[in-house]
Amino acid sequence: MGKRICLSNRKNSLSGADAEQLGREFLISKGLQFVAKNFRTRRGEIDLIMLDNKVLVFVEVRFRSSISFGSAEESITAQKCHRLTAAAQAYMQREGLTDRVIARFDAIAISPANSPGVSQPSDQVTDGYCIKWIENILQ
Repeated sequence: MGKRICLSNRKNSLSGADAEQLGREFLISKGLQFVAKNFRTRRGEIDLIMLDNKVLVFVEVRFRSSISFGSAEESITAQKCHRLTAAAQAYMQREGLTDRVIARFDAIAISPANSPGVSQPSDQVTDGYCIKWIENILQ
């Protein structure tokens, strides 16, 4: 379902901003265009807003330095999805896009590459982190 890449030689721990930047760089390398980051409203926050051809993509970036308490993907809860949807609606209303654009919700899950079950045998490990791009998380 997701596209995965593993990186190594990064510092041992990423900040939230570092993880978002890593996710942004990853998506740009896959052909998406950057639109905005950290859009905040009372109803929620959107980490990244990207454009995939003519589709507006709202991206939730999740990072786990350890999978001791679950993977980055598992940390995307129903409540988080509800807040993401509310923030996306607010963004589209503010920008006047509600009737003029197709949108989808994706996630970027970043986990240590050396965690059991995170990296696959076919993954390329080059920076100590696996990045998994999960498209259409709100189907």
